[in-house]
Amino acid sequence: MSRDDLVTTNEKIVKSVTEQVIATSPDAIIIILSNPLDAMCHVAFNVAGFPKERVFGQAGILDTARYRTFISWETGASVKDVDALVLGGHGDQMVPLISATTVGGVPLRKLVSEDRIAEMVQRTAVGGGEIVKLLGTSAWYAPGAACAQMVDSIMLDEKRVLPCTAYLEGEYGIEGLYMGVPVKLGATGIEQIYEVDLDESEQAALAKSADAVREVVGVLTT
Repeated sequence: MSRDDLVTTNEKIVKSVTEQVIATSPDAIIIILSNPLDAMCHVAFNVAGFPKERVFGQAGILDTARYRTFISWETGASVKDVDALVLGGHGDQMVPLISATTVGGVPLRKLVSEDRIAEMVQRTAVGGGEIVKLLGTSAWYAPGAACAQMVDSIMLDEKRVLPCTAYLEGEYGIEGLYMGVPVKLGATGIEQIYEVDLDESEQAALAKSADAVREVVGVLTT
């Protein structure tokens, strides 16, 4: 279906589910996992009327896991030693932070050429589509595992710092929009949003990503 059809269809579903959740669980914390992710977070947030700390989405953990995997394959290093972060919207305009990516503490740019880095960034951005082509359906294990990390951090009050889709009110120069950023997750939901330093190209890419998210959000009726 077209993007607008997807937005319209999933908006109705997320709206209905959110209404049922808040009717029976007014103190719930809502984690969204439905595309287009950033826009569906807006739907749940607007319908629930909950504080922004209790309505957010899973995207960055999955995107970062894919990015780290590609780096591990490229460098031949353990994925456990790859530190990386993906910000922005969950889609083609996501922003892997190359400047902050390291392998065992070594900057990625010292290990991999710019051309190969660009290829890995692009593959990360279209990773969901690659899964659909291979399986004929969307990914299921990896998004579920990512959500499980978020639920564990909340239920066990682990206060982990994870990339999640959070409602921004001026952070990174973005106002009134759900975007992927690093946050601290604890028993009350998002306890803190972290702002990391971006280089000039990353700042431009994040602004472009925000524009793309706003365009999709503009299709919503809720």
